[in-house]
Amino acid sequence: MCGIVAVIGSLEAAPLLLDGLRQLEYRGYELAGIATVAGERQLSCLRGEGKLVFLSQRFETSSAPGQCGIGHTCWATHGKHEERNAHPHLDGPGRVAVVQNGIIENYSTLREELGPPPFPWTSR
Repeated sequence: MCGIVAVIGSLEAAPLLLDGLRQLEYRGYELAGIATVAGERQLSCLRGEGKLVFLSQRFETSSAPGQCGIGHTCWATHGKHEERNAHPHLDGPGRVAVVQNGIIENYSTLREELGPPPFPWTSR
């Protein structure tokens, strides 16, 4: 299970995303993350394992500016519950953040079409 939340507005997104994830934490508490966008090209991403309180603490020390963002919380149904498996996932250059729910069944076909992954871990 997982919970996904998004916000676009005039207020800072990160506190709203964290509050939304608190409302959805019953849907998963092993992994959580947020990604926010400030300006046209400043993408910030914070992820962590464990309960949402740990992600909130990371936000307090690292920040995530922007008025637009997405958040995700889940139980790790595939792979270990460790930070590298938490959403949002970023593309190689860190320009796009994505969260998704479920299993990507056609990952082999997509990998062939898209080429090798731009991230440092290998498929499980």
